[in-house]
Amino acid sequence: MPFILSTLSRLFFFIMLAVSLFILLRGHNEPGGGFVGGLIAAAAFATLVLANGVNSARAVLRIHPVVLMGVGLGLAVLSGLPGLVSNASYLSHWWVDIAGTHLGTATVFDVGVYFVVMGGILCLVFRLYEEAVQ
Repeated sequence: MPFILSTLSRLFFFIMLAVSLFILLRGHNEPGGGFVGGLIAAAAFATLVLANGVNSARAVLRIHPVVLMGVGLGLAVLSGLPGLVSNASYLSHWWVDIAGTHLGTATVFDVGVYFVVMGGILCLVFRLYEEAVQ
């Protein structure tokens, strides 16, 4: 791959990941959240795939996308359990103020969605790129 594309892809990768984390963390109170953040994170890895190949992106990710999806699904399911424990309905969220930051189980749910979306899109991108190269 051309040197400029390879170098710029690494720069864009970190910028896109920072934006995805920002959107993830503000999403439980404002527009954004796990779905959009996960899409942007997957697009960051797709940029690496297009510039440097699947092996480069897999080396940066260090975990199989299916495992990422499983962890995300587990977090999303577990985020609903506190509602059941407190005799409320499933996915009734608990909220806590920590140092002026409004956090709750909705944030855990959003992180789970983030991982599921990111893992699912990366499975698709990695597989499509591998088939196109063959």
